Amino acid sequence: MSLEALFSKPAALPIVPKVVQELILSFGREDASVGDIAAKLASDPVLGAKTLRLANSAYFHVSRQIATVDDALRMLGFVMVRNLVVACGVAGAFKPMRGIDLPQFWRHSLHTACTARWLAPAGGLNADLAFTVGLVHALGQLVMHVAQPEAMVPIDAQCHPLAAGRAALESATLGYHHGAVSAGLAARWKFPAEMVDPLRGAVDPLHTDPPSPMAALIHIAAWRARIDSLSLDAAEAADSCPQPVAHVLGLDLQWLPDLATVGVEHDALPPHMPPLAELTMGLEAMLH
Repeated sequence: MSLEALFSKPAALPIVPKVVQELILSFGREDASVGDIAAKLASDPVLGAKTLRLANSAYFHVSRQIATVDDALRMLGFVMVRNLVVACGVAGAFKPMRGIDLPQFWRHSLHTACTARWLAPAGGLNADLAFTVGLVHALGQLVMHVAQPEAMVPIDAQCHPLAAGRAALESATLGYHHGAVSAGLAARWKFPAEMVDPLRGAVDPLHTDPPSPMAALIHIAAWRARIDSLSLDAAEAADSCPQPVAHVLGLDLQWLPDLATVGVEHDALPPHMPPLAELTMGLEAMLH
């Protein structure tokens, strides 16, 4: 099945709520306003309530209770609230499927997103954009499993969906990998090119010319998330450490003995990254 044939299947294009569709379109607009997102959320009370729950989570360390969408926008900002709404809507668009442990998948995606957001300043990249790209970087896996479940059975038997070698196996077997599918879905959902292109390149950022810094960032973040997602030991994690990719961003990945943290040497950042459970505390609610 070609990539175009894959997307010709109705199941390959999951439906997100209307408010999420409209907010995705705002990624490419400089005139998007706080009033727009408040009005749109007012039309979807379920998403609005979930957004307020997230806004009051430990992740944001807010000084007082956020009671309304207007409060959330004022305290967290338009971009972050939009990211939360889009994340909730995208996560809710997929139902349980054969071959994918969905809670594990979304936890891995959230860990990738928060790692990318934490590392972004060291590479001079937009942290909010990095969060969104990181969260959706592996959506192609879900699309492929929904649209062509039988084709995925032998691939799943050979390689875990979140494993480092997964994209190479997909390309050898199908002629395309989940990164290309993630990019294709994002393009069809009208995400801007600054998000679509890194999704396509994140599985192998050194094979784009020139290498995309955002794709490199997502690749590194996914590797860090994979250590926890697949319970890699020190040797496995070290063997897969993408230091050549980190050089694209001028980063030096460093280890603690227990692999609880991965840090970067950079004056603007703490010496070591917090454990992922701490880095994502409170945001797991967006995935339920």
